[in-house]
Amino acid sequence: MKKTLITLLLLSLAISACASAAPSNPNIILATTTSTQDSGLLDFLVPIFEEQSGYTVQTIAVGTGAALKMAEEGNADVLLVHAPPAEQELMDAGFGLDRFLVMHNDFVLVGPADDPAAIGSLPSAGEALTSISSAQAEFVSRGDDSGTHKKERAIWSSVDLTPAWDGYIESGQGMGATLIIASEKQAYTMTDRATYLANQDNLDLEILLEGDEVLLNVYHVMTVEPDNWENINYEGALDFANFIISDETQALIKEFGVDKYGQPLFFPDADKTDADLGVE
Repeated sequence: MKKTLITLLLLSLAISACASAAPSNPNIILATTTSTQDSGLLDFLVPIFEEQSGYTVQTIAVGTGAALKMAEEGNADVLLVHAPPAEQELMDAGFGLDRFLVMHNDFVLVGPADDPAAIGSLPSAGEALTSISSAQAEFVSRGDDSGTHKKERAIWSSVDLTPAWDGYIESGQGMGATLIIASEKQAYTMTDRATYLANQDNLDLEILLEGDEVLLNVYHVMTVEPDNWENINYEGALDFANFIISDETQALIKEFGVDKYGQPLFFPDADKTDADLGVE
């Protein structure tokens, strides 16, 4: 039934593509978090958009902080990112024009099965990081100002700790690479669930803490303000944003990962508001 639904949706999108006029500027630069790339979601969705619309998307997967910087410098047309406070700062500074809620999943804390800091029995992410710090256990942080790194820093701040022991290292890399480093070192790390599930067969790490409401991971799509730079493809950016929040694409997001992992990797939210999710 699920495969039939997806087939019908793809057919509908293909029919729409035939009826669409070719865009005047067919090239779009999408700056996005590594989680949407590492999870396979964009590899699935972007070809559908390209076939439907006639656009060619250049996807640049970086940390959310770097993606936001690309918007400030006029080096991207559209963003798909997951750091709501920083996103709002970008909007307030006049570098973004449109911002739409797309989807959510959650962050989890993963680590070795023997769990040397005993975080598996703790109720909150703050207590887990406190225990990791107290045990001086190895922890691999992305350290790249990504949405994941911003969330990790916010949790450290919430428990008045600054991680600075020898076993705390910053990879400076994306989520997939950081998970591999943590697995090799048998260290803890914080990851979005989608990237963990997409890579778990190659990892010797287990989910040890999940479910804390502070670990909610919300994604928005944003168009870059075209009045700031003459080279911004606003028409293409808005077309991509409208595609990602369309009913058809939201249905595809809802099913993505179910067949392979037994659960969706993301939960569609375009019919909701930030307030519905408790996002400030």
